[in-house]
Amino acid sequence: MNNYEVVVLGGGPGGYVAAIRAAKLGKKVALIEARDLGGTCLNRGCIPSKTLLRHAEVIESIEKAKSWGIETGTMTFSLTKMLARKDAVIQQLRNGISYLLKQGKIDVYNGLGEVLADQSISIQLKEKTEIICGENIIIATGSRPVVPPIPGVEEAVCFTSDTIFDIGKIPESMVIVGGGIIGTELACIFASLNVPVSIVEMGGRIVPSEEPEASKALAKALKKKGISILTSTKVMGIEQRNGSQLVHVESENGEKEALETDVILMAVGRAPNTSAFAELKLEMNDPFVKVDERMATSIPSIYAVGDVIGGWQLAHAASAEGLVAAANAAGGKEVINYNIVPRCVYTSPEIASVGMTEEEATQRGIDFKVVKVDHAGNGRALAQDEKEGFTKLIAGTKYGEILGVLMVGPHVTEMIAEPSAFIHLEGTVDELASMIHAHPTITESLYEAAASWIGKGVHH
Repeated sequence: MNNYEVVVLGGGPGGYVAAIRAAKLGKKVALIEARDLGGTCLNRGCIPSKTLLRHAEVIESIEKAKSWGIETGTMTFSLTKMLARKDAVIQQLRNGISYLLKQGKIDVYNGLGEVLADQSISIQLKEKTEIICGENIIIATGSRPVVPPIPGVEEAVCFTSDTIFDIGKIPESMVIVGGGIIGTELACIFASLNVPVSIVEMGGRIVPSEEPEASKALAKALKKKGISILTSTKVMGIEQRNGSQLVHVESENGEKEALETDVILMAVGRAPNTSAFAELKLEMNDPFVKVDERMATSIPSIYAVGDVIGGWQLAHAASAEGLVAAANAAGGKEVINYNIVPRCVYTSPEIASVGMTEEEATQRGIDFKVVKVDHAGNGRALAQDEKEGFTKLIAGTKYGEILGVLMVGPHVTEMIAEPSAFIHLEGTVDELASMIHAHPTITESLYEAAASWIGKGVHH
């Protein structure tokens, strides 16, 4: 039986990062992954979706360029080539993770791991079962898509975010059940391929995790792309009829409708994978593993990170949690800091935010002031013909400390790093307004917001 100082269960962005950190801290480490290194994010989530969203962006730019005087021939799509490029990107990154693990002298077990009651780990490999032991265990088993028990769903041609990237052909039409981040990103991809897309969302607005004005701006942009959005609407059943599918929906005011579609995408959320450690009887927080600020579970030698603990359920949050868990499993004393977690939606336009929302600042009893700068007057946005969007800055009135930033527009998922750094360093609007920002850039909108906040704005 092999004995390790740290055993990591799961090779996603929380798990493999934890394994590498523990190894760099001098520990003997094993990593167990049942499928492919990189987890859901790399293989079935973040990377494939962003690769295909890049394709969608190029397609939209080609179409838009016609109004700029740039004409091309008839545009054609090859889904096979698009998916092949997606696979190539995934494989390159997967190879990179494998190399890093090898460099760290981390033993990688490609099999299904299960933590037993005595805290030994059984690994079901291809040809045998192996038992290993770990002084400390980091659980990073991730999550899986939820398919709600809708009548008729078992007979339906139905995809989830785990399977949609292996679709064999461009569908004739698509109904997406769920208008959150996953649903809206995938709507942008398929709409760019000229697929009629309908989003059905039970809540009152799409991307409800973001502020209302971001949801409103995105909804407006998606409708311009021809995407139908049905909010406050529930799917009541799915029916197969004459070679097509009917998705029966009902709005909260009782109006009923049948949406005819080729394929259905379920994007209503994800559930934690907990079967691999069921024998441990860990203390839970509803369906998620309960952890403290050190990422420790109710059993001191066992830590948990990523989707399995709930919370942010973002890849970069999982990696941050993995670093903390690894440090503590190696004998350190680190705690997680969730105050500054950037939140990004890679739709068109993009949404990016960090820090507090207005609602959160109000709940905390903080006096604050808000400035919102539209991108319609931004030189770079106009030059790129991407003027839809805005930058909103929230700062406390007492010290001018920046509390939160929300941005909607092109490339804001890259731009959010600047306000994240300011909030991390407890920067103020005065300090932000004193910085010289390059012109023309969309980032100037952040400067304009800060300058306007202190009453020194030029263009706002």
